[in-house]
Amino acid sequence: MWQSIVILLFFALVVGLMVSRRLPALVALPLMAVGVCLIAGVAPFATDAGGNEIGFVQTVIEDGAVRLSSTFMAVVFGSWLGQMLNRTGVTESIIKKAGELGGDRPLVTVLLLSVVISGLFTVLFGLGGIIMVGQIALPILLTIGVPALSTACIFLLSYSTGIAINVVQWQLFSSIFGVSTAEIRPYAFIMAGVNLVATLVLILVEFKRNGVRYGMSARSSSMTPDAASASAPRGWRAPLATFTPLIPIILVAVFDFPAITAFLIALIWLALFTAGGFQEKIRLLTKTCYEGITDAGPAIILFVGIGMLLNATTNSQVASVLAPVINAITPTSALAFALFFIILAPLSLYRGPLHINGLGSGIAGLMMASGQLPAAAIFGAFFSLDRINVPADPTNTMNVWTGNYVGCDPVAILKRLLPYVWVVAAIGIGYALVTVF
Repeated sequence: MWQSIVILLFFALVVGLMVSRRLPALVALPLMAVGVCLIAGVAPFATDAGGNEIGFVQTVIEDGAVRLSSTFMAVVFGSWLGQMLNRTGVTESIIKKAGELGGDRPLVTVLLLSVVISGLFTVLFGLGGIIMVGQIALPILLTIGVPALSTACIFLLSYSTGIAINVVQWQLFSSIFGVSTAEIRPYAFIMAGVNLVATLVLILVEFKRNGVRYGMSARSSSMTPDAASASAPRGWRAPLATFTPLIPIILVAVFDFPAITAFLIALIWLALFTAGGFQEKIRLLTKTCYEGITDAGPAIILFVGIGMLLNATTNSQVASVLAPVINAITPTSALAFALFFIILAPLSLYRGPLHINGLGSGIAGLMMASGQLPAAAIFGAFFSLDRINVPADPTNTMNVWTGNYVGCDPVAILKRLLPYVWVVAAIGIGYALVTVF
């Protein structure tokens, strides 16, 4: 029993270091994985009767580092496509066209931009994607008179809508919870729809609160088309290239294509409609591939740590040590399941015990190992809670960048968004309750 108490105290210490920003998540997660094994008494090197390695060096560090390898590659190919969309000007063209369609009607402009941002993040992923889209969309929102805090909240909640049906996100949850894309798909689209409604309500409330009026005396530079990239699609090619962000979603959601294959088809599609000859297209694909790998690096390192922590918490020796505690707190009835996750939903913030990219990956592993809840229910709960931490967690690099860009505190963003995202998460947990139990 004393080991389980020490493990929980160790978890709390590491989470505290993450919250205070003294320890980044990419260091904290492997540290937690190794620390848990040491406290539970798992040997670094050992073999079983059959000669199989069971020490934590092999099973946690080595095997855990590649546990989410399919997700790594989905991130790389998704980031590659994002760089292609950016380099060819497709992302900028889509956003500016939405701004122009809104004309001098700020509410219409914001609604259109929100839909476009959501659509782009069905493909784009990570901080690189946020910067690509944010550098174009945020100035438009600010220039038409939307206050800085409202701008940040609308942008991040729109991002959360799109990321719910992002193929990379599906791959991550599939790898962690062992659920298929077919099981994720209906849940993801329902959550995206609920999140979209929440975004619409947020926009209407912010306009009512601030009385936003059209604030530009003339079109800002952010609304003026820049000199076209040499590879930008032109003429009849442009509308076909604009269709690119939808291709991976359609291929995966409708035709059950694997994620990487879907991204490759989208890359080839976009390359076909870029300007220039064969050699120029190859140079563009090569350059954006390198940039995509660089952009994907931070996410991949984080997923390495998540894989290690998952393997550590599902290790038989660690699971046996923590079993009494996890069995005591894991709900077993449908009502207890719903109340547990809805009431404790804010624990998905600050890389806490319900944050899937933080301590939550370990807790989810322990809950699945306990066998007291169906894996589909645990997936549903954590996928719902992701709708809280994705747009609102002040420790997310996306939130820090967005807050800095518009000039507001990420904690202020959290306070403004929390009522909306908590309701979204609660609806998602209710849906899991109805469909699983």
